[in-house]
Amino acid sequence: MGCRERAVKNELLRIVTIEDACVPDPRGTLPGRGAYVHPAPVCLDQAVRRRAFPRALRVPGPLDVKALRHYVEQAQGCDSNP
Repeated sequence: MGCRERAVKNELLRIVTIEDACVPDPRGTLPGRGAYVHPAPVCLDQAVRRRAFPRALRVPGPLDVKALRHYVEQAQGCDSNP
């Protein structure tokens, strides 16, 4: 969604909206409409800049992405440490 590149589903992070906030759904079990993005800060920034989350999740207005950004940054930190 952010970089618009295709990838297999297990390489992407599912995003859902809960109370006007984008939250990560790594297990893919939360209810509701989901959107997928690469779990990388670059892709997340592109999606936010393009306002892709409200469109993809079909919600009016802006969404809070703090929890999502925190999750992506934590995941990046774990991947870089062997």
